[in-house]
Amino acid sequence: MTSYLKKLIVEPGSKVKLNEVDPSYHGDHDSHDAAMPEFQANLAKMDDLQYLMYAERKHSLLVVLQGLDAGGKDGVVRHVITGMNPAGVRVVGFKQPTAEEIAHDFLWRVHPHAPRKGEVVVFNRSHYEDVLVVRVHDLVSKPVWSERYELINDFEKLLAEQNGTTILKFFLYISKEEQLERFKQRLDDPARQWKISDSDYSERNYWDDYIAAFEDALEKTSKKHAPWFIIPANHKWFRNLAISQIIVETLNGLKMKTPAPTVDITAIRKQYHAAAEAMRDNNK
Repeated sequence: MTSYLKKLIVEPGSKVKLNEVDPSYHGDHDSHDAAMPEFQANLAKMDDLQYLMYAERKHSLLVVLQGLDAGGKDGVVRHVITGMNPAGVRVVGFKQPTAEEIAHDFLWRVHPHAPRKGEVVVFNRSHYEDVLVVRVHDLVSKPVWSERYELINDFEKLLAEQNGTTILKFFLYISKEEQLERFKQRLDDPARQWKISDSDYSERNYWDDYIAAFEDALEKTSKKHAPWFIIPANHKWFRNLAISQIIVETLNGLKMKTPAPTVDITAIRKQYHAAAEAMRDNNK
């Protein structure tokens, strides 16, 4: 079985050329049906591993989802993150910043949403918008956004080293043709027309600019403590399979264990037996 953790990672210091990546790559499987048993097994493992993380409270997990419009960020949240207990998961979406957020540094609105120990947090879009959208649309000057890569690296290093946060960043890569087809599906499906925005088609004029911005972000901020993965996402089922496998492999590597009880189990067991005996006597 191919390890997508090893195959799809952006190795720190490597060059990224997205035109050399096949967004229709589908790994070891040829269809959704063929991939489903492995995917379902991954979801079951994720559930177990999240339980250990929640119980142990030594680690946390931050999942960052970025991609071009219609890349499947919401789909990952719906189909992959569903494998975890919602009591220990938060999903945070970052939209256009408010006036108050703009008045602060660009990480001000992000840091409060970082996961606490024992918790999983998913960023649906993230602090990377501040080296993507702002760059493509000249919302801030190049000297400003070009310094943000190192600030992002420092921020993520802080989370990893000071709070035991494991960071996994996924770039969902679809082709321009696939994006247009997904826009058409939204137009044709009344249940999904609410997702259509005025910018869907106008933003396609900046496709090459976004690709260049993503390549720089992937190159400059894929680090050992916070790696990027390029996820070929033309096939939704492969996108979900690859991300679920990477999460499972990464969490397995933490070697988490069920914590020892904080009470005297022998004494509690005696109380249980006494209560059970009293109930039997009362029922005679």
